[in-house]
Amino acid sequence: MALQFGKKYSEKAKPSYIYSIFGVALVLFMLGLLGIVVLNAKKLSDYFKENVEFSLILMDTCSPEQAANIKKTLDGNPHVKSSELVSKDEALKRFKKNFQEDFVELIEYNPLYASVNFHLNSDYAHTDSIKKIEAQFLATRQVKELYYQHSLVETMNQNAKKISIIILVIALVLFFIAIALIDNTIKLVMYSNRFLIKSMQLVGATRWFISKPFIVRSFVNGLLSSILAIILLAVLGFYANQLIPELSSLIQPTDIALLFFIVIFIGVAISTWSTYRSVTKYLKLKLDELY
Repeated sequence: MALQFGKKYSEKAKPSYIYSIFGVALVLFMLGLLGIVVLNAKKLSDYFKENVEFSLILMDTCSPEQAANIKKTLDGNPHVKSSELVSKDEALKRFKKNFQEDFVELIEYNPLYASVNFHLNSDYAHTDSIKKIEAQFLATRQVKELYYQHSLVETMNQNAKKISIIILVIALVLFFIAIALIDNTIKLVMYSNRFLIKSMQLVGATRWFISKPFIVRSFVNGLLSSILAIILLAVLGFYANQLIPELSSLIQPTDIALLFFIVIFIGVAISTWSTYRSVTKYLKLKLDELY
């Protein structure tokens, strides 16, 4: 009798399970995209902060040796990520390249200043640290001014915390929605098998005997859904890296491995848990309540 039920169940439930596998995979794929955003939100913020350029504009009286010393001092500062010494001639070359103009022929001298351009570490890209660096170097006679986009730095620092909180709230809401969607998808599949579950109980099968094949199937289906979602994420990540090569420096292999593990865990755990709850529910119902 159990074999007959198993054959009928397999034939009728197969399409339903195929739909559930793809349905759960799509939800896990969206959850994976959300995970990528959450895991890399701070890194993305740090990336923008560390790409803001600051320039110590040097006086014309500053000698190459003094300029080199200023750069060396900057490199020794824990706030500074990297620095670059730009001479007057190099500044002129860059101006010509960017603006396609040569004003030296008109005024017959180079009015541009030499500078030491630098980038700050993300943790120090705020007003207090910038003011300390500015005060340190403006105290010397070789530095004319510290130039940077004040409004950009202030805007980034003001919005960084707000954006992090908003992303976290959205992530939590979407996470619970995703779990609810997976749970409902599994429940719909189990609903179509409610009479089979009850029939097996009526012929004397034990609860574990009835639950086991459903739980094993849900475990396998959850794993398949997770693998399919991971494949979709990997394909999307590959094409994203082709379009935006800078993404490879933001997303670390350890983060990807952690994300894939979480996707597999959620896919398997929610599928198995929902199936067990559904089977238990139908075993407790009376036959009349199944209609």
